[in-house]
Amino acid sequence: MPRIFCIANQKGGVGKTTTCVNLAAGLSRLGQRVLLVDLDPQGNATMGSGVDKRQLESSVYDVLLESASIAEARSRSDKGGYDVLGANRELAGAEVELVALDHRHERLRRALKQAAADYDFVLIDCPPSLSLLTLNGLCSAHGVIVPMQCEYFALEGLTDLVNTIKQVHANLNRDLQLIGLLRVMFDPRITLQTQVSEQLKAHFGDKVFNTVIPRNVRLAEAPSYGLPGVVFDPSSKGAIAFVEFAKEMVERVGTAPAAAATQGPAGA
Repeated sequence: MPRIFCIANQKGGVGKTTTCVNLAAGLSRLGQRVLLVDLDPQGNATMGSGVDKRQLESSVYDVLLESASIAEARSRSDKGGYDVLGANRELAGAEVELVALDHRHERLRRALKQAAADYDFVLIDCPPSLSLLTLNGLCSAHGVIVPMQCEYFALEGLTDLVNTIKQVHANLNRDLQLIGLLRVMFDPRITLQTQVSEQLKAHFGDKVFNTVIPRNVRLAEAPSYGLPGVVFDPSSKGAIAFVEFAKEMVERVGTAPAAAATQGPAGA
């Protein structure tokens, strides 16, 4: 059974997609079989993995509407070393269509059960809003990883997200928990960021990951080449930090590396 995690934050532009793509590549480097699920209609995680969202024959949209299985809809990020359940503009229409359907918040969970034997980790890149798409992700997951910048407004948004996680846990998914907070785009030279970081550790304790992702130009450049930063420039500070984060994740959830360094099957 894979460990399923949502990368979520109701605030936009905080590094969710960068975290998702690079954590997937980092876990793959550690011998884990990884599926990245892109639930954002912008399709940035899809493109950042080297998969052209405009060329997808099937996508997460088809999986949510149960017109395709994950095995049929997934693509392969050859350089990233993981599978991608891609997204494109079609996904924006899925919200309207899902409203009228039965079990609308469980569509992804049911699909992932069918592909459970193929993966050690499933990472879900959620859109920056609490929508039916995000709800599908939260109802499928064992836990939530929250990337956040150490800024004042980020603290306010975090309170809303923690409340959302509690509500979903109480009503829809008893397995869901906050796995941890990941400090991203961190610059220790900025006093406020250091202060907010200390506040986070004081309030959330061991829920704050030890790894800190620094602000890094190479991580920002990587998506324009269709590559995770971990692959684009493995020696950059950002890439090294994400590989360390992948190791911390494996230790935290107690998942042993795959018996052989086999990757998840390539998509149809």
